[in-house]
Amino acid sequence: MSKNPPPKKNRIQAIDLIRGIDIVLMVLFNYSVTLDYFNLIQTPPDYLYHHILPSSIASVFIFMSGVVAYINYEKHKERLTGKYFLRGVKLLFFAILITLFTYVFVPQYTIFFGILHFFAITSFLIPVFLKYNKLNLIAGLSIIISGIYLQQQTFDFSYLFWLGFIPESFSTFDYFPLIPWLGVILLGIYYGRYFVEKTANIKFNSKYSNIFIFLGRNSLTVYLIHQPLLILLLIAAGFKLF
Repeated sequence: MSKNPPPKKNRIQAIDLIRGIDIVLMVLFNYSVTLDYFNLIQTPPDYLYHHILPSSIASVFIFMSGVVAYINYEKHKERLTGKYFLRGVKLLFFAILITLFTYVFVPQYTIFFGILHFFAITSFLIPVFLKYNKLNLIAGLSIIISGIYLQQQTFDFSYLFWLGFIPESFSTFDYFPLIPWLGVILLGIYYGRYFVEKTANIKFNSKYSNIFIFLGRNSLTVYLIHQPLLILLLIAAGFKLF
């Protein structure tokens, strides 16, 4: 690892490396849940594996998305709203496909507001917050604390489930409501400047780091194809899944 200053337009490798490692962990965890659902393996039943681990993996990825949003704001202030609007529309399209797919094949665990739905909606919200500084820290912490409280409760209505009000008897494979997860993005935005200052000049040269950097740069594609790929491989191997 060296610390030679990269050209100004270069991506920050540390961000792509972290996202690459994190997307691998996310894929492996999702694969374990999928294989467990089809009774091909058995995952640990404890709270650590099914709650702390996935929440930690998601927190890193969402925080880094906030850091990237800060960087995009510094580079493209004038075009940022349009850029994130188009991003939100694209992600919303893929999110709807995931909802339809899970509704057809695993209706009892339909994904109505998973991580892609979350990133789609926050793409429309992020430009509103980026111009503020300390507000993102205060709002981020407040939203996270509120979310921790809401996650311990259930409610007899479902129309605010996307916000974080969990309905009774609610079950899904993927759930990322705005409260608390919007708060994690806002913290990423707030700490983006500090992260850039510490990592902008770091370069990685090993072949292993290059693999993770590549995966980090293409994390959306990796996320979109990883579950269909696993299911296709299992079907090709002769497993009767549905």
